[in-house]
Amino acid sequence: MNNKSVVLQGSSGLMDLSIPKVMGIINLTPDSFYSESRAMQINQVMAQVEAMIEEGADMIDFGAMSTRPGASEPSVSEELDRLIVPLTAIRAAYPELWISIDTYRSEVLKECLNLQVDMVNDISAGSMDKDFLALVAKSGLPYVLMHMQGRPQTMQSQPFYDDVVLDIIKALDKQSHHCQSIGISQVIIDPGFGFGKTIEDNFRLLKNLGSFEMLELPILVGISRKSMIYKSLNTTADHALNGTTALHMEALHNGASILRVHDVKEAKECIKLWQMLNEV
Repeated sequence: MNNKSVVLQGSSGLMDLSIPKVMGIINLTPDSFYSESRAMQINQVMAQVEAMIEEGADMIDFGAMSTRPGASEPSVSEELDRLIVPLTAIRAAYPELWISIDTYRSEVLKECLNLQVDMVNDISAGSMDKDFLALVAKSGLPYVLMHMQGRPQTMQSQPFYDDVVLDIIKALDKQSHHCQSIGISQVIIDPGFGFGKTIEDNFRLLKNLGSFEMLELPILVGISRKSMIYKSLNTTADHALNGTTALHMEALHNGASILRVHDVKEAKECIKLWQMLNEV
């Protein structure tokens, strides 16, 4: 199977990955690492959604739990309180918008499935909730399987690999086969940049992203404004857009099918220019 020819089936229809797609990020949290992606009030959320759609977002990923290094976990009820009202309003206003839900809790996912979400984005690869993967399988939705070493609270405390590329390929291969064996037919893999990796690990993963194509699954890349960029440039997340765009081009060159981003317009422009390079 050529992962470039994959067509995903969500509640809102089909998503053809033959051209790379952009997933916008909206954090329904007070403590996400990039402040501009935070939206707590319904009017803020709707304004962000409208802006991302106008800029060309193919899908939008909503999370109500910060997963930055050292982040604390809200209760299930708090996570749901942050999600349900905005998602209900968004689905009513934009019935054809592809909505991704960023959670690893089955109780949260169960409620979100009632709102016709299209994709499940799980940083834990099913490791934090024993009922999660079975629920994903039952839903039939596309599932983003991300690699993380440890948990958000501890993942950046001396991460170590024998060979970061090979180790993560093996881990994703094993878990993707497990997912498929229990009925999850639409798996997207995410190497998990910044989740239990050193800065050097992150750059090695990006440089060797093409190696992940051996798994014959679509690849999602989430590097937008992350510390691998702003720490390398001695700046902050607020000033990491240029670096993000530079590395997005490398991700596309190395096989990324989905870019998960804070800045939709710039990512869409990057994809357009990448397409033009490949057409001449």
